[in-house]
Amino acid sequence: MSVTSHSACALPYRAPGWLILLFSVASGLAVANVYFAQPLLASMAADLHVSTQAIGSVVTVTQAGYAVGLLLLVPLGDLIDRRWLISAMMFAASLALTVVGFSGAFSALLVGMLATGLMAVVVQVFVASASALSPPGERGKAVGAVTGGIVLGILLARLAAGALADLAGWRAIYRLSAALIFIMAVVLWRVLPSQKAHAQKRGYRQILLSVMQLWITVRVLRVRAVLAMLIFMSFSLLWTGLVLPLSAAPWFFSHTQIGLFGLAGVAGALAALKAGRWADRGYGERTSGLALFILVVSWLPVSMAGSSMLLLIVGIVLLDFAVQAVHVTNQSLIFAARPEAASRLVGAYMVFYSAGSGAGALLATMTYDRWGWAGVCLTGALVSLSAFIFWLLTRYSGK
Repeated sequence: MSVTSHSACALPYRAPGWLILLFSVASGLAVANVYFAQPLLASMAADLHVSTQAIGSVVTVTQAGYAVGLLLLVPLGDLIDRRWLISAMMFAASLALTVVGFSGAFSALLVGMLATGLMAVVVQVFVASASALSPPGERGKAVGAVTGGIVLGILLARLAAGALADLAGWRAIYRLSAALIFIMAVVLWRVLPSQKAHAQKRGYRQILLSVMQLWITVRVLRVRAVLAMLIFMSFSLLWTGLVLPLSAAPWFFSHTQIGLFGLAGVAGALAALKAGRWADRGYGERTSGLALFILVVSWLPVSMAGSSMLLLIVGIVLLDFAVQAVHVTNQSLIFAARPEAASRLVGAYMVFYSAGSGAGALLATMTYDRWGWAGVCLTGALVSLSAFIFWLLTRYSGK
């Protein structure tokens, strides 16, 4: 039996803490599916007989599916009951993961990963739900909590994927995740409150067109979306490219060992979770500027991966702190601008996140193939510097 219907209550429904926690856990499980592949690329390439350069398309195709889902599926959260939408997407995600887990050809893998990315956008419906079910003064806190689950899912995905790959092959993690996502879908269907859509009198076509209208009229959405594209391009350059030097000389690390580096990212990302509260208090721009500066600097210790594990770990902590601090601040500022359009806002914003992640993954494998780890780090530093300069230009160009 589900929690009391939000649409049926005379007074605004306020999500209990356990429901926000459930959103966080479910978000972590769902988003992890997008990132399992990163430490497994070498194994996938060997098993399916494709080149190092070509295998990067696995991540790119997944992000392409994510981008399409952001445009076509996430805005539905402002049109239909989010309880129905979330449950349907979680069941579909379980099916897509089953296809990936049993794929025997590269083409089948790509189709499964495309569908996995498409359904993984359910995490943005969770974010929008957490914001909508929270009082105005606590929205940043709720978004930060769910984003924390997403961050943990992204970073721990590499560790889980690496460990299971060493034990049972690269397909094992996808089969396990298919089962877990199915169970979570059942739980969510039973406990989620019904959420009446703000724009339910509109048609689907009108909802999609209104996303473009929001893009034109909400300046903070445009600015923060571009920042998202650049910071997650930098993020993806690191995490897609890192597996290549660590699995080669002089380290020759196993999948599990490579996955452990995700724990360093967790430390940095968790430190950034208060960014939502800082944004609630009016410090969004200061947080963004400091974090973007740290992002640029982080690539220096990251570039030492071939000679110093300590410096690499320091760089990973700094980079993940910077990326997640900006990301949480971005969402807090966007939701504050138009809280009634949360699903459409986050969909429009996250398209740029997905575009940056996909481009970064492709750049990482292509750049490493030609110029090695130094080339990847230089590219990452230039992308990060571009983000910082863009923030400076938009910060002082008026509202």
